[in-house]
Amino acid sequence: MNIPVPKHFNKKLGLMLPLILLVTAFLWLAPADIFGIDGLTVVEQRTIAIFVFTALMWMFEVIPTWTTSVLSIVIMLLTISDSSIWFMKGYGIPSEMGTFVSYKALLSTFADPVIMLFLGGFILAIAATKVGLDLHLAKALLKPFGKRSEFVLLGFLMVIGLFSMFMSNTATAAMMLTFLAPVLRTLPPDGKGRIGLALAIPIAANLGGIGTPIGTPPNAIALGYLNDSLHMNVGFGEWMLVMVPYVIVMLLIAWGILLYLFPFKQKTIELHIEEGKPKTWQTYVVYVTFAVTILLWMLDRVTGINSNVVAMIPVGVFCVTGIITKEDLKDINWSVLWMVAGGFALGVALQSTGLAEHLVSSIPFARWSPIAVILVAGFLGYFISNFISNTAAANLLVPILCAVGVGMGESLEAVGGVRTLLIGAVLSTSLAMLFPISTPPNALAHSTGLVNTKQMATAGILVGVIGYVLGYALLIFIGV
Repeated sequence: MNIPVPKHFNKKLGLMLPLILLVTAFLWLAPADIFGIDGLTVVEQRTIAIFVFTALMWMFEVIPTWTTSVLSIVIMLLTISDSSIWFMKGYGIPSEMGTFVSYKALLSTFADPVIMLFLGGFILAIAATKVGLDLHLAKALLKPFGKRSEFVLLGFLMVIGLFSMFMSNTATAAMMLTFLAPVLRTLPPDGKGRIGLALAIPIAANLGGIGTPIGTPPNAIALGYLNDSLHMNVGFGEWMLVMVPYVIVMLLIAWGILLYLFPFKQKTIELHIEEGKPKTWQTYVVYVTFAVTILLWMLDRVTGINSNVVAMIPVGVFCVTGIITKEDLKDINWSVLWMVAGGFALGVALQSTGLAEHLVSSIPFARWSPIAVILVAGFLGYFISNFISNTAAANLLVPILCAVGVGMGESLEAVGGVRTLLIGAVLSTSLAMLFPISTPPNALAHSTGLVNTKQMATAGILVGVIGYVLGYALLIFIGV
């Protein structure tokens, strides 16, 4: 008698899952002293165990990444939330347990504003494809780069990087996902070049944001402390003078990495537009809505309308006009939205329990050499940002590092001073792109179905390490 084997049961599940569960159980049940963190609470220790469990499950893809995200949210709700199972709350001694996370905060990650931006991006892409707009725009944007596959990849990297300097990284990635679809359709399904093109979205979006003070929120956070608290008067142009060349060099390095890891099987890419396709009133509605959405994304700091709010405009317009039907809603990659929600929930847990701040504040910066302080600060920014938003990581690190920098005084000057300490840390947060949940652009690339976690981590670690080394060399020897 043949017993059917569950779809997801394989050697990886059979070997890795027991090992991951053993590691998790050890971290959950071990004496708190082994962590070396004074005052570690029970809830914080549970959060460490859940954090490691989720990270390992994502890393080895024992089960699909979105199911890991959903599972981790359920575990957090039952064990570290204020609506946990009764015996998880300390048998009537809650004061010794630590701070429980609001269950509403965990559940609200399924409707986080960034999730709405994703939804708007998916809807925009579906509508653009229905009327052929994606093909026209992709052809226009990539025309200067020719038809050779490797230069089309370079074109994607440069265009995305440029947009990301002045608008939301996530909005840029959502927009470029629309342009990517017709290009992918021209490539052979068994070629690796498709993977490289998909990874160009997060790599360029994350790197491009480094180029200007407004490119990504961590830049603005660091600049605020440098100018408002420390009165160093770092200007917009001064930042760009150093960081834009850095971004260009990193994009070229990323181009080489992607070509090496994922070479193209097809030497040329030519987009064929079917002429004579009838234009209806719906076509013009899509054109106008697309243009207005992109314009509002680019001018969010002028209009005051958040990019997440802007993303709901196409959702409303296309649903009301019937351009998007209930059948089209089935084409939205809902599993990606759930996967991202898991990443957000983990970030909520790390911050709400106080674990993230506890971990950072327990590091004895005062006892270390200046170069060690600066490099460890960057590593912390990089590591934390792979699991929580880079904005949250910057909000956590920058105030602490600012105090550390002031306390160390002139001893930091030999390695670039407080500027290098703060800017290096926030630069490192933008280099964090190991997992699909590390950044929203990563998740969008994962939504194409072309990139698995291992491929993303391989490219991400290479870009991250090179960017880290090059960034600190730039900051220490040249500075901003």
